[in-house]
Amino acid sequence: NLACDEALLNRSEAGEDEEILRFWEPREYFVVVGYANKVETEVDVAACAAYNVPIFRRCSGGGTVLQGPGCLNYTLILLITGHHSLTSISGANKFIMEQNRAATESVIHDPKSVIAVRGHTDLTVGERKFSGNSQRRYKRSLLFHGTFLLNLDLSLITKLLRAPSKQPDYRNNRSHTEFLTNLNVSAARLKGALGKIWNATRESRDDPEPETQKLAAEKYSASKWNFKL
Repeated sequence: NLACDEALLNRSEAGEDEEILRFWEPREYFVVVGYANKVETEVDVAACAAYNVPIFRRCSGGGTVLQGPGCLNYTLILLITGHHSLTSISGANKFIMEQNRAATESVIHDPKSVIAVRGHTDLTVGERKFSGNSQRRYKRSLLFHGTFLLNLDLSLITKLLRAPSKQPDYRNNRSHTEFLTNLNVSAARLKGALGKIWNATRESRDDPEPETQKLAAEKYSASKWNFKL
């Protein structure tokens, strides 16, 4: 899935005009570090080995996350040239996160649960984060992807991840369990809301399978990529 995100971005940059919203849900636990993260700084490597949780690196920035059952991941491939709001990093963050905030708000019916964008690319309910996001930009296209915590075992995060080296101000040095929360809505409902707000009206079956498999085998499965820092 990490390889597929990069393959989709590469295909778009090469001239594919189709914009894409993609979803995937992990069946097993694994850790994903951001492009510039140092593994030993962000991850308890020994604990991951003890729990048999592999560590991977994605092609976009941002912090380190635990993936597993109870997470909903989405991928957006957008054409920068087609959207004035996407011409800068900050503009893309603001536009995309507001869309995702509105979609999430539409499936939350508790008026006391205020959904907000915090720290540029976090979504929160109250003071707790339930979604982190990041982007990678090329000249023509961008990849924007992230995770929604729906019902992940949050206690496992504390066991496998260290306190992040970079924290948004609103976190106030809180522990993972004090800072994060599950949204507790169904994946189907949230996918429907995101699909609607992004006008994803047609299902595409044209996956970049050859490049995905090549990237998965030669890059995302390689220690020299996953542990390069």
